[in-house]
Amino acid sequence: MNYKIIHGVLLLPSPDGYTTEKKTIYIEGNRISRITDPMEDASFSVDAPSKEKSFETIDASGKLIIPGLINMHTHVYMTIMRNYADDLPFDKWLFQKVMPVEDHLPRECAYWGSLLGLIEMIQTGTSCFVDMHMYHEQSPKAASTAGLRAYIGRGLVGEDLYDDGRRFREAIEEKEKYANDLLSFVLSPHAVYTCSRKLLSQVTVEAQKHGMLKQIHLSESKNEVENCLKENGITPVELLQQIGFLDQETILAHCVHLRGDDIGILARTGASVVTNPASNCKLGNGFAPIGQIRQAGINICLGTDGAASNNSLNLFREMGLLTMIHKGISEDPTMAPAPFIIDSVTRNAAAALGREGELGVIAENALADLVFLDMNSVSLFPANNPLSALCYSANGSEVDSLMVNGRFLMRKREMLTIDTERVYYEVGKIIDSQL
Repeated sequence: MNYKIIHGVLLLPSPDGYTTEKKTIYIEGNRISRITDPMEDASFSVDAPSKEKSFETIDASGKLIIPGLINMHTHVYMTIMRNYADDLPFDKWLFQKVMPVEDHLPRECAYWGSLLGLIEMIQTGTSCFVDMHMYHEQSPKAASTAGLRAYIGRGLVGEDLYDDGRRFREAIEEKEKYANDLLSFVLSPHAVYTCSRKLLSQVTVEAQKHGMLKQIHLSESKNEVENCLKENGITPVELLQQIGFLDQETILAHCVHLRGDDIGILARTGASVVTNPASNCKLGNGFAPIGQIRQAGINICLGTDGAASNNSLNLFREMGLLTMIHKGISEDPTMAPAPFIIDSVTRNAAAALGREGELGVIAENALADLVFLDMNSVSLFPANNPLSALCYSANGSEVDSLMVNGRFLMRKREMLTIDTERVYYEVGKIIDSQL
């Protein structure tokens, strides 16, 4: 399907950050073929490459159209455990509540839990997500059903990647079976406290061999850092540096407790940091030193983490928390300004994924991942400054439609790819029998 979208206001990149302009967008297949001023529409209609093609015209009056948001760290299957393990220290939350459920949860349950999470992401404007999961094939199956763009990794733990290689085999099998234009795969060792140096070194080699990105939880809690110092005499960041794990193809979730030269190391290696303010706050782990990380020139992205620790997969909520938290703790109202916040869920995320110019931006030849927001929503009106509105006013309910890869997944608040009634029914059965 080809679309001509008229009368919408677009969030466009500019030398100073962003600008908003009323434009017409032409979408051919899965990409934006042209962006024009309304007065140019007639001349474009007779352009040779497109004159034989038909376009469905969409009137986007009253809509702000922004790039699809990119959730750079989550565990969508954990949506089953939303509001289940709350008000607990991190270690008790993980080892006494979450892991016991994961150990006995039937694999198929993760499919329905993932779909529930994807419903929330679609309804709040997320077009792409980076997932770490532990149930073979369930996350890619759910993403395929929903039609979302995803970077998916089977969680890896243990002493040796090959001795009991089931998890690694599953990771590669998923890539071979499901990889396509929308689904990519990431090697995903869980953390330095669940993976040996040997395994992390092996992951580094395999990532290069298979041309895959790497992701890992890093320096999330004080205990993680202190135990690493006690056992190895170095920080988790230094450990990863020593084995050659850190590079521009590495995605680091959390990075709350950075010490010594950790920030310098990250800057020199080119790894991307994904901050997860709601999850880190709720588990009492603290806040990543975003001001220092940003000042060092490190690429900063934003993620929700899973709904077991965040309780939400809504990036608009996360955007608001990111800017408010860091203004408050720094006592600096200029900290984490709106353009930086928007970058963290769009252009910075695209850079971390190696997709600059294709994702996270509205531009000619970019992929057609678009969010349509109703600017007449009371939370956004009046939008004296649309960038401010996105960061300080929006709550996700303003999302009217979501397009991914040139296809509507939600249009005028109607879900088009997921049977929400069926998902609610299946998740209800799981809750009754498993939790």
